Parts: sequence; structure tokens; C-alpha cells
Amino acid sequence: MNKVVIVTGGSRGIGAATTKLLASKGYLVCVNYRTDSNSASAVVNEINALGGRAFPYQADVSNESQVIALFDETERQFGQITHLVNNAGLLFQQSSFTGISLERFNQVLASNLTSCFLCSKEFLKRNPSYGSIVNVSSVAAKTGSPFEYIDYAASKGAMDSLTKGLALEVATMGIRVNAVRPGFIHTDMHADGGEPDRIKRLSPQIPMQRGGTPEEVANTIAWLLSDEASYITGATIDVAGGK
Repeated sequence: MNKVVIVTGGSRGIGAATTKLLASKGYLVCVNYRTDSNSASAVVNEINALGGRAFPYQADVSNESQVIALFDETERQFGQITHLVNNAGLLFQQSSFTGISLERFNQVLASNLTSCFLCSKEFLKRNPSYGSIVNVSSVAAKTGSPFEYIDYAASKGAMDSLTKGLALEVATMGIRVNAVRPGFIHTDMHADGGEPDRIKRLSPQIPMQRGGTPEEVANTIAWLLSDEASYITGATIDVAGGK
């Protein structure tokens, strides 16, 4: 059976590093993106140039009909989907709690949590007896991100709960569900939040005294997806330099 994976939010940062690594390990990869078609195409072109197989697909994975279309097209291109990485996420400008609007709060939950729910549900509907899911959470789920991103932290905390509950529910079905919690990783997300040099400011608080790379997170995701982690489910691994 071919290893076929959908990586949501796969066009940049941790998602892009994950798609490239999985392709190098023989996975057939759907690179999902919401708006950045240029980055998604660049990732796919790089994978295909190196002998891998990938295609880009635009979908807002917080929208159920678009999630169904995403899975339909991946199956049409590559066959049965065997693996899923729920990486799509959204971060707004740093704000205190009272500065977060209801619209922003709901949008973050939809992008970060509802997307995970919808994609995982669709995966299980189509593949009820084999596979592996990895959810990309955040160390913010533990810290709460006060004065910065409480909405983002809340969405990731809920993702941790979803990971655990779903893993237990499908444990007898041959499907594993795990998560990674990245810490301060060098990606464009910090610029999205209004502080491109945030990691430099916070590095002294990290036991390892540095930020991480997308590739370091991707390595953990790939391991959890693989049969090397065949007796691991319901786990969440911090990739955060000891934070």
C-alpha cells in the first residue's frame, strides 16, 4: 500500500518542512494551502524535482465542503489516504485578553481547531482500519500565552484534548493519533503576530537557549507517523528546547 499523506497548511514553515521530509521518505503528498499558492507550488516543484510525488491543493480546511473536496482530489490523484498531518493554523497580532474580539476568537478556533476536527473526521470516514494522524499543537497550550495570544493558546489546548480523546476512541481500529507541541520555532508566524524577532527576545528563557527549526519539528512528526512509533498513541511530544 502506498503511503499517502495530506499536510494541511503545508506551504510554509513547519508544514513545508514536513511535506519535503515525508516526500523524501516515499510518501505521496498533498500540500494543502489556503491562500499562498506561490509557496505551495514552490514546495511541490522542489519535491517533484527531487524525484518525489506531490501536488498542491487550495482549501480552507475550516470549511467542511472544502475538506471533502480536498480528500476527494487526493484520493483521485494517489489513492487511499493513509496519513494526515493537521498543521493548518492562524495567529493574529499580539494582544491582551480584553483586546481580543469575538470575531478574532472564533476565527482562530475555526482555523486551528475546527480544521483539525473536520480533517480527522473525514480521514476516519474514509479509512476506518489503518493509518496515523499527527496534530500540530503548540507549547502555548501549556503556557497560556498571556498578553499575547490567549486565543491561539486556547485553540491548541483544545487540540491536545481532541488528540487524547480521539486516540483512545480509535485505538482498537489500527489508527494512531498523536501530537507535537512546538515551542519557539523560526517561522514567519512570529511576523504574523507583529514581532519578527520574538524568538531572539525569548531565547534566554528557553533551557537550550535557542529557537528551534521547522526541520526539527518535521523530524518528530515523521517519526510519529511512521511504524517506528507503532506502540504510541494519545501522546503529545514537546519540541520546545526544554520549555
